[in-house]
Amino acid sequence: MTNQQGQDPSLAQASGPSGRDGFRQPPSLHNADGALRTVGFELEFSGLSLDQTLEALQSGLGGERQPLSAAEQRLEVEGLGGFKVELDWSYLKRKAAQAAEDKSDAEWIELVSQAAAVLVPVEVVCPPIPITELGALHPMTEALRRAGAVGTDESLLAAYGVHINPEIPRLEAETLFAYLRAFALLQWWLVESHAVDLTRKVSPYIDLYSEAYVVQLLARDAPDLDQIFSDYLEHNASRNRSLDMLPLLAELDAERVRRAVDDPKIGARPTFHYRLPNCHIERPDWSLAASWNLWCVVEALAHRPDDLRALGDEFLAASRPILGVSRSDWVERMDTWLNDRGLA
Repeated sequence: MTNQQGQDPSLAQASGPSGRDGFRQPPSLHNADGALRTVGFELEFSGLSLDQTLEALQSGLGGERQPLSAAEQRLEVEGLGGFKVELDWSYLKRKAAQAAEDKSDAEWIELVSQAAAVLVPVEVVCPPIPITELGALHPMTEALRRAGAVGTDESLLAAYGVHINPEIPRLEAETLFAYLRAFALLQWWLVESHAVDLTRKVSPYIDLYSEAYVVQLLARDAPDLDQIFSDYLEHNASRNRSLDMLPLLAELDAERVRRAVDDPKIGARPTFHYRLPNCHIERPDWSLAASWNLWCVVEALAHRPDDLRALGDEFLAASRPILGVSRSDWVERMDTWLNDRGLA
């Protein structure tokens, strides 16, 4: 969805109601222990080699390099933590790590790594940042842009994106259920608001929740954790979801998750894993705030229990036999509802 001037609305979101440095502040800033919640970001892009990426990060953030292999590096930044930079190719990372250990094939791995930089996206995995300090990442994205990083529009194959990992305020059924319902009600609207690239839409990496799961979810009344697990794993036994809940569920019960999804990449952590946003790092009017601020619409709705119930009932009532809910009508409904309440 673009506005009348043809601007990508996900870019305009960064200038809406926000905290310092353009990042909106969600209703819940602290976790159950009273500490500030943290947020991790992952950026995928091309145009730079591993070394060029490290140089850009260091110019923007400072810090000290910690070489890991020809395919992985780490930058330790005082006050922020460790930024991992890697070529997003599992085979190469595994071989490079092996070569770094036994000193075999190191020269070959280095050559392959340099060649892969042209075809394989670079990924920067940021450390968890306090939710009120996300503006500290602006120098990083600006430095990468100046160095020549290019994002989603560059590749017809790689489907580059931004992943956001916000810490859940409370690791309990009520909070988990609220966020799941909020996202389920908003997922179609979010696709339009992020102007998700066609390549990413047709890729398997950011599948939306099925309408069958959304209906089942919205029909529940205060499910316990066991029910939340059962419903989610029945319909979403894959990491490839726009809102991937497997890391968070694994934090609660890793064995149960791995019985349903045998994938070693699932890491347990008390965070959501939001995979929908594009990465438009090459655009001067883009920042991570653009992606974060749209996620904050989910945060806002998750903290409005009466509205969650009312909208859930409305979604269920709008379902038509065989056809289900009209996606375009629901997007329009959510757009009007959010704008009327100043949440969009």
